[in-house]
Amino acid sequence: MAVYTDVSFEELTGLLAGYDVGVPQSFKGIAEGVENSNFYLQTANGDYILTLYEKRVREVDLPFFLGLLEHLAARGIACPVPLRDRNGAQWTTLNRRPAALLTFLHGLSLRRPDVVHCAEAGDALAALHAAGEDFPVPRANALGIASWRELANAVSGEADNVQPDTRSLIGEALEFLEPNWPKALPTGVIHADLFPDNVLFMKGKVSGLIDFYFACNDLPAYDLAVMLNAWCFESDGFNVTKARALTQAYRRRRSLSDAEIEALPALATGAALRFLLTRLYDLIHHDPMALVRPRDPREFVKRLRFHRSVKDASAYGIA
Repeated sequence: MAVYTDVSFEELTGLLAGYDVGVPQSFKGIAEGVENSNFYLQTANGDYILTLYEKRVREVDLPFFLGLLEHLAARGIACPVPLRDRNGAQWTTLNRRPAALLTFLHGLSLRRPDVVHCAEAGDALAALHAAGEDFPVPRANALGIASWRELANAVSGEADNVQPDTRSLIGEALEFLEPNWPKALPTGVIHADLFPDNVLFMKGKVSGLIDFYFACNDLPAYDLAVMLNAWCFESDGFNVTKARALTQAYRRRRSLSDAEIEALPALATGAALRFLLTRLYDLIHHDPMALVRPRDPREFVKRLRFHRSVKDASAYGIA
């Protein structure tokens, strides 16, 4: 379960004394997620999420993360919004950790999204990119290409024990990507982690986007490449029908330049490598006492091999 830091009833009531949310009626930890401690809170006034920031989320980044959520919500994006306390603060401190109270979004994430869901998600990503264009607070991508060599070094000794030949695959991908990474594409605010478990649906429509704690300034086309990896693979390989639906829906709201389309194979290769490296790192350096089980990196070995075989964007259903 994704609760690293417990919160007692006395600590909760002390925290809520600073907010206008009413009396707590229900409070429990949330199993999903791997980065922070999350709790579902129901009060007389409504439903909320209490998040205690742990691990990779630094307090210095909270003005970006929480400010971005307010910015996107004001422009019609369904996302959690931080509640400001009676002093106007976006976050506070609880158990020596930064903590924020956020609105609760209704809906369910889908374990196996179909083609229609992929189209809905592609449209939602394009809407997010458009809404974030004028967000003024910058944040570099801490898990962008500049970090991949260091991550690769940190996992190289154990990578082949997880999956044979993974170390050489990572090395070959880096040798290709480092000199060929696109440098002149449009940039903007991206989610950087819009997997199916971070998209909520109700009645076949997107009802919310969550987990913005990898969001940053980077290439929107890279964000689309992340989604191609996250939404368009089946157990037997890449589903081009899903990819076509996702990219067509995205392009109806935000057009892709010829340069972005040409760069998609490299961007998708990079996205697959990024998640392979971070999942390998989390598995190899996993604390056996932690309650969260690391996600399997091996599926991204297959995805990385696929993207390395791609010649152009037609493989992703783009004419």
